[in-house]
Amino acid sequence: MVKSKLASNDPSATQPTAGSEPDTAAMHITLNPSATSPATGNRKPLTSPSKPTAVFTEHSSNGGGGSGSNNNNNSSNNSKPIGKGGGGDDGGGSAKSPSRRKNSDEENDVIGDLIGDYGKWQFVMTFLLSLFQVPNTFHIYSPTFQAADKSFWCRRPTHLNNVTIDRWRNVSSSQENCRMLNYDWSTLTSAQVSMENFSLPKNLTDTVACSAWEFNPYDKLGNTWSSEWDLVCDKEYLKNVAEMFFLAGVATGGITSGVLSDKFGRKMMLFISAVLQSIFGLALYFADSFEFYLVLRALLGIVSVSVTYAGLILAIEYVDGKWRTIAGMYNLFPLPVSYIMISGIAYLTQDYRNLQLCIGLPGVFLCLLWFVLPESPRWLLCKGRIAEVKDVVRKAAAFNNRPLPDNLDKLLKPPVDEEETAAGVCELFRSKYLRLVTFCFLCVWFSMNLIYYGLVLNMNSFGGNIYLNSALAGLVEIPAIALAMYIINRTGKKWLFCATFFAAALACLCAAIVEGKPEFLVMKITFVMIGKFTISAGNTIMPVYTAELYPTAIRNVGVGACNLAAGFALVLTPYLSMLTKIEDHLLMTLLTAWCIFGGVVIIFLPETMQHHEHEERDEEKEIDTQLTV
Repeated sequence: MVKSKLASNDPSATQPTAGSEPDTAAMHITLNPSATSPATGNRKPLTSPSKPTAVFTEHSSNGGGGSGSNNNNNSSNNSKPIGKGGGGDDGGGSAKSPSRRKNSDEENDVIGDLIGDYGKWQFVMTFLLSLFQVPNTFHIYSPTFQAADKSFWCRRPTHLNNVTIDRWRNVSSSQENCRMLNYDWSTLTSAQVSMENFSLPKNLTDTVACSAWEFNPYDKLGNTWSSEWDLVCDKEYLKNVAEMFFLAGVATGGITSGVLSDKFGRKMMLFISAVLQSIFGLALYFADSFEFYLVLRALLGIVSVSVTYAGLILAIEYVDGKWRTIAGMYNLFPLPVSYIMISGIAYLTQDYRNLQLCIGLPGVFLCLLWFVLPESPRWLLCKGRIAEVKDVVRKAAAFNNRPLPDNLDKLLKPPVDEEETAAGVCELFRSKYLRLVTFCFLCVWFSMNLIYYGLVLNMNSFGGNIYLNSALAGLVEIPAIALAMYIINRTGKKWLFCATFFAAALACLCAAIVEGKPEFLVMKITFVMIGKFTISAGNTIMPVYTAELYPTAIRNVGVGACNLAAGFALVLTPYLSMLTKIEDHLLMTLLTAWCIFGGVVIIFLPETMQHHEHEERDEEKEIDTQLTV
């Protein structure tokens, strides 16, 4: 944790500690309380000649778009931090006393005072950033179509290619797909095999494993991994390995991307990752061996998650106040839209290579946004790059039609770093409260990712039309995210989050009951979509809720640990589809169990919005003291 103070002429000025920011590398600056009239509590203009004092807190994270709970400081001079409450289009709004704030989303800093909490500039920038989620979603979801199961059978010998497929499968007894009768087929002709009364000796029962296969050309799946590299029978598990490589890359990138983003900047990390994502994504189109394909998928996973995290952090640092939570959740909207888009693209291409080309190209055009998107002004201020901060602030303020004060140079003083003490993993278990929160969230993040991606990445295991199922899965997530955004600040997060797990459990249980019954296929798909709707709402709430329960000083470490648990779940999800080959009901039954488990664990967590504000402030002060002494 880094604390920096700007010079002040008021030695008695109270220096409130940053409360609890969103789970990003956001930098919060509280101006000198002397800029506020003690008598009236009204804000003096930013052009006040008094020099500002700021407490500067930097923290970074690998995920989440949430905000922490409020940190109300009761100073002896009744000082109040300068800031604007949730602004309108121009980021305006009345100043709010800390004692009246129920959520630290309404924390404000000098950047927010200058350019507004949320205005036209922030809307355009966050919208452009959200577009980076489109290729990310494409790449993580593409195996649903690229690795789809195709019907297959043992390949006909070349000289028997004129024999119909049905006739060949009957004569060769290759109905089991992986084995055929052990016979010297070179002694037969197409005419002989095609005769209706032709059959092999009845005492011929010895079979041999097929060495090559043919795949159904009329299943509307086109060329897939299976047909390209014969990933069937004893090689079928390699399809899951390919997806596991990608998700292992996601887990690895999730651990490192936050640190690199803090060091090199959000914009730099975003665009380096986006360029590499485009290169690896397009290189997959030309991959001529499965081994090379695996390596590229792993590298693609590493850079894709870096695009996600850097873009999310940048989006949240563009805004201020209550808009931080909304910006983090707003960044998720392209996900369901991308599910729908890739379903249509896959249906039109019906070839895994052509699909890969189509989903790799959008990233190339997004790289051009380098000339439009600025670096985070809060990160630049943290690094003391004042000239660049001024440039961003002037452009943003002009776009938002906000006048800048004459003393801009005084307001944007570079912070002075004190000796930095990094929070370690051990801090997550220092107190009873932190041990409880950490253990619960490790379980919840593991469960959520296993359930969410267990549904998303196994759409081809649920029966029905894979393209329609995938489009519906994206369609139901749009209102789920919108609903979560609407009510998340109007009610407690704990019970809403808990309800999403239990509702998903009920839907998955109903789907498990009707599993394996073709006459109930539509009903099963309906239950699966209900489960997808509810768990998507929970997936939107999870990072926000996690951010609120961890004190600022160790939030980065806490969410990093949660991401590690999520990474383990991601690596397991490709293998869930194999459960249906063991027993029809096993997959949905397992997802039901994890839904119930996650919901029960959430019951033990506190409700931050109503019950935990004072406890968290005390906890944060304790941790902050231990780390800075």
